[in-house]
Amino acid sequence: MRYFYIAALAVVFVILIVIYKENSLLTNSTKEENKEMLLSDYLSTDDGKMKNKNGDIDSAPIKNSIDKGEQSQEDLAKDKPWESYTEEQLDDVLLLVNKERNLPKDYVPSDLVEPNVPFPFIEDLPQRLMRQEAAEALEDLFEKANDDNLNLYAQSGYRSYERQESIFAYYVERSGEEKASQVSANAGHSEHQTGLAMDVTSPEVNFQLVTSFEDTPEGQWIKENAAQFGFIIRYPKDKEKITGYQYEPWHLRFVGKEPAKVIYEQGLTLEEYLGFE
Repeated sequence: MRYFYIAALAVVFVILIVIYKENSLLTNSTKEENKEMLLSDYLSTDDGKMKNKNGDIDSAPIKNSIDKGEQSQEDLAKDKPWESYTEEQLDDVLLLVNKERNLPKDYVPSDLVEPNVPFPFIEDLPQRLMRQEAAEALEDLFEKANDDNLNLYAQSGYRSYERQESIFAYYVERSGEEKASQVSANAGHSEHQTGLAMDVTSPEVNFQLVTSFEDTPEGQWIKENAAQFGFIIRYPKDKEKITGYQYEPWHLRFVGKEPAKVIYEQGLTLEEYLGFE
């Protein structure tokens, strides 16, 4: 009888091991399926930008480093510390951030607020935020656009250093560093970290950030009227060699009304206006 109980316990033990292994396999399989489902939610736009099915670039999968022995994000950043901004310079709305000039890793604007404008998503995300002066100007711009019967939406404002690091790493893994650098900034080199930039869109382009936005009534209106409110199209057409980025008709940057007026009327980039061509 005693041997019977021992044999029974042995059988139960073997069954438990089999069940554990099967569950482990199922769990790993599920993880891979979920990973594929997550990546399938992100589609390439006609500019090489990445979006999910809601058009939200900022929701791209987070990845802090490159796998498979490639360079780390820290190596990819290639920050040039020759330019050390003072606190006063960081507060200046004419702050220049590009491929050569970067922000400190720990820089977070102290006056971030959420502008009272429509967004195509309901989540309470940091990308709703802008610096106060820029947010107030954006509200005025949206109010006028609404008066002119336009359907303008804000899509992506403030973005932290860490968030930009993840986004750029994701682009590099998907498209390679050369392609990624044409459509996205290294961490510390993104205007979104300044809190002075906002990407805008409209229902006509399904809330995406695509070059075809320029052909919509909203895109045309932005091009002709943004300067009145202190905004410029930061990455204009045919200025890629100066800005380092492809044309982005959706990317607004607040610089103040007087600079925006000069930049718009003379067809300049921010680099040209500040003398850093």
